[in-house]
Amino acid sequence: MSTEGSEPDGTPLIELRGVKKSFGAVQAVNGVDLKVMQGKVTALVGDNGAGKSSLIKTIAGLWEQDAGEILWEGEPVRLRSPKESEGLGITTIYQDLALCDNLDIVQNMFLGHEVLRHFTLDEGSMEITAKRILAELEVTTVRSVRQPVASLSGGQRQSVAVAKAVMAQAKLVIMDEPTAALGVSQTAQVLALIKRLAEGGTTVLMISHNLNDVFEVADWIAVLRLGRIVAEGPIDTFDSSVVVDYMTTGRSERALAGSGTGNGSGQ
Repeated sequence: MSTEGSEPDGTPLIELRGVKKSFGAVQAVNGVDLKVMQGKVTALVGDNGAGKSSLIKTIAGLWEQDAGEILWEGEPVRLRSPKESEGLGITTIYQDLALCDNLDIVQNMFLGHEVLRHFTLDEGSMEITAKRILAELEVTTVRSVRQPVASLSGGQRQSVAVAKAVMAQAKLVIMDEPTAALGVSQTAQVLALIKRLAEGGTTVLMISHNLNDVFEVADWIAVLRLGRIVAEGPIDTFDSSVVVDYMTTGRSERALAGSGTGNGSGQ
């Protein structure tokens, strides 16, 4: 169930209504209702096995839902493949980032979308575009766009993956544990990047175990437990202890004992 009084305003960029996905006897996603609003950072949190990965892979088109409805910009869609999902403007950045270590930044950003001029690669044009997008995202730690991806830090690799999504004109960027295994400075770099994405009008759906990161960048939070959304609302109506309550038990006495807003704040 959703927390009371926590409906976002406006038409969502993507909306899930009663979405279900099972694998044999295991119900990984069990009737999820979720609205992801345009230009906002929505955080999806939950314990291991809550169904987060299954849900984002359904949105990404890797797995088609068994039941329920997905609406994109208010219109029903069926996402039967990653190509269909990407065609709408959905880019998913998984934890492994899917970058090629043996290629440089430009080659990774344009992989599969190379620019040709007179039947040969237009290296100059691709370099200029790569530099421009990284500059727009205020990525300043990369020495050269011809730097091999294998030589980059975790934060820099995330920056390249995000830049690739921006270059593809993604409307929704799904980020799976974007700060996992990163140090303090690299985490700060990635969180700043997420903020800039949203400020530029790109919608972000962020899956994270790190509640400090969630409270740093998210506008909206949805808590998933055993395949269901058990609480959601504006991030400033929650605190970490209430979120942990919902993640582990599906309810929060602290939220119920809160200020009476009915949105799970517990503050």
